[in-house]
Amino acid sequence: MFRIITIEREYGCGGGAIARQLAGRLAWKLWDRTLTEEIAGMAKVDCSAVERHGERLDSRFYRLAKVFWRGSYERALPIDDTQTFDADCMVAMMERITAKIAQEGNAVIVGRGAPYFLRDRKDTFHVFLYAPRAEKIRRIIADGGSRQDAEELVETVDRERIAFIKHYFNADWPTRALYHMMVNTSIGDELVMETLLNTMRRLEQKAEPTTPGLSRVR
Repeated sequence: MFRIITIEREYGCGGGAIARQLAGRLAWKLWDRTLTEEIAGMAKVDCSAVERHGERLDSRFYRLAKVFWRGSYERALPIDDTQTFDADCMVAMMERITAKIAQEGNAVIVGRGAPYFLRDRKDTFHVFLYAPRAEKIRRIIADGGSRQDAEELVETVDRERIAFIKHYFNADWPTRALYHMMVNTSIGDELVMETLLNTMRRLEQKAEPTTPGLSRVR
């Protein structure tokens, strides 16, 4: 039944790391950094373009684009000022690529509006991960960030995501009705994964038999 998992997450809750472990457990493809690289290739931009031309971008678009593309590895979207590339173009590219990923299946997609693009697909399991503020700060510091940066990012990044989703999808973030589950990651990554996989299995057992050739959640 389920061939795709979308992972939406509050900043700092460990969503990227959990998605990576989940993809490894299922032997599915992880679309996180790979997704950003796919868009960069389509837009014909290089990774040094932000440093060279970042100040020439509209400040509001740059801020929103940076947050929209923020993955588990925390890098900004590379944009070259020689390209006609704005937020509208970025979202249109993302919609096309997400549709292609969904056709191929066996994928874990982190953020980037995927729950909204794939909201009508019955073979997609949607998850929202969150955590208390203290837990998010703890995780960011454990990953090498400073307390000052952690506190600032926790306060600002999700506000930017709210603005982006409201603008492009006319929806609240998170849109609770989209998700099969919303899980507090403070229970631990392993327990989060087990909870997600067990729920997916139970839902598959209630559904009709899987179409031959499609992978079931193991």
